[in-house]
Amino acid sequence: MQLPTPEDLKKRRNDLGLTQSDLAKRAGVSQPLIARIESGDVDPRLSTVRKILDAFEEVEKEQQIIIIDLMHSPVIHVSPGDSVEEVVSLMQKHGFSQVPVLDRGIPVGSVSEDMIVKLMAESKKKSISQLKVSEIMGEAFPTVSPGISISVVSHMLEGNPAVLVVEKGAVIGVVTKHDVMTLL
Repeated sequence: MQLPTPEDLKKRRNDLGLTQSDLAKRAGVSQPLIARIESGDVDPRLSTVRKILDAFEEVEKEQQIIIIDLMHSPVIHVSPGDSVEEVVSLMQKHGFSQVPVLDRGIPVGSVSEDMIVKLMAESKKKSISQLKVSEIMGEAFPTVSPGISISVVSHMLEGNPAVLVVEKGAVIGVVTKHDVMTLL
């Protein structure tokens, strides 16, 4: 087996769409070390090269998994005209902490347990159970196409509780943080 050259490592990193910082984090080394290895300023230890190659393999595996293979379908959702009471019942029935709000199949918002609990704490006048979803919903979950890689969706899930999978304008699936964690 021939060890990769600094140029080989840089090319592979770029081909995988990784920054030096991304690679460093995944390999457990510093970004300046990656830069020095790629420029040929330092001759890395074999164990360091192995960490870098392992990180490359991990990214390649992630990029092979596409979201359609991980998503749940059909998507359990609510409509803007549904009551909060209906939403709570649906969430309890399915064990969900959030659900998308779809209007004729188009994502228009989301409702989460946190939103409902906060609303209950703030509500002093009437029962919130009869409020309509449209009155309390938050932003819609982001959407992706079915062929997108899990690595892209993983980054999206850092700031969102779920991602909807849309094909030809219709929601066909959903992926949550829990779904991605099951890959471990």
